[in-house]
Amino acid sequence: MANHKSSIKRVRQAEAKRLQNRYYAKTARNAVRDLRATKDKEEAIKRLPEVSSMLDKLVKTNVIHKNKASNLKSKLSIMINKM
Repeated sequence: MANHKSSIKRVRQAEAKRLQNRYYAKTARNAVRDLRATKDKEEAIKRLPEVSSMLDKLVKTNVIHKNKASNLKSKLSIMINKM
């Protein structure tokens, strides 16, 4: 266990941040999953910018890697264009 006051505080902060990151990452994964399940092209086109924005925000806060977000956005765009 941590002995210094500052390290005890850092443990608390890290746990809070971990839970926030898990929540936002899970929300984005669900959004990607729902977009992949969409059969209507117009609906998918409307939701793609929202999902892309979510992924970009996760990259900005270092929750996911930029290449992963880019890969996901590319795959989703290809999927929508094939509809």
